[in-house]
This record gives sequence, C-alpha cells and structure tokens, in this order.
Amino acid sequence: MDGTCVAASADLAATYAALILADDGIEITSDKIVTLTSAANVELEPIWATLLAKALEGKNVKDLLSNVGAGGGAPAAGGAAPAAGGAAAAAEAPKEEEKEEEKEESDDDMGFGLFD
Repeated sequence: MDGTCVAASADLAATYAALILADDGIEITSDKIVTLTSAANVELEPIWATLLAKALEGKNVKDLLSNVGAGGGAPAAGGAAPAAGGAAAAAEAPKEEEKEEEKEESDDDMGFGLFD
C-alpha cells in the first residue's frame, strides 16, 4: 500500500470515529478518536486526532450533517483548520465545486468557451 492510501484510510477512520462519538452523544476528544482508530487497527498520528477534535469543538456534528445539502449557511466563526481533514474538508468541498461550476456556466452563457 502506498503512503497516500494509508493517509486517506487514517483520515477516513478519524472521521468515522468522530461520527461514532457524536452519534453516541459522547464528547469528541483526540484521545477518544485515537482509541477508536486503534481499536480498528488504523494507525493515526495523535496530531491529526487533535486537529479534528479542535475543529469540531463546540459544534453539533449531527446538525452539521443534516445541513450538508443546504446552501447559503453562515461561515463558521474563526474558520476551519485546513489540515483538520475529515468533516471539515467534506463541509468545504461542495462550496468550492459550486463556484467552479458557476464560472463554467457563465462562460457558456456569454457565447464563448475554451475551444471557440
């Protein structure tokens, strides 16, 4: 397995661990994330668990999940840590894709494109 696949598995495992904790109503901490990922035989560096826990600190993860498809939410206070991975990255990805699609559509509406 290459390093990219292992890192992606660790990120995904950390995200699942945070979701498990949120679903059970347990506070999301780095120690609990590491414990759950270790139980799943996934090596996760503690720094990533700490960053994810801090990114989700004080947030209701269930509300975040139920509002993923809703557009136009207010930006998070202070912004999310870019290296937090998992849920923070998943929450930001659709917004970036929408902006790119809007740009492409606006070019087509003006009657010219990349190959004209």
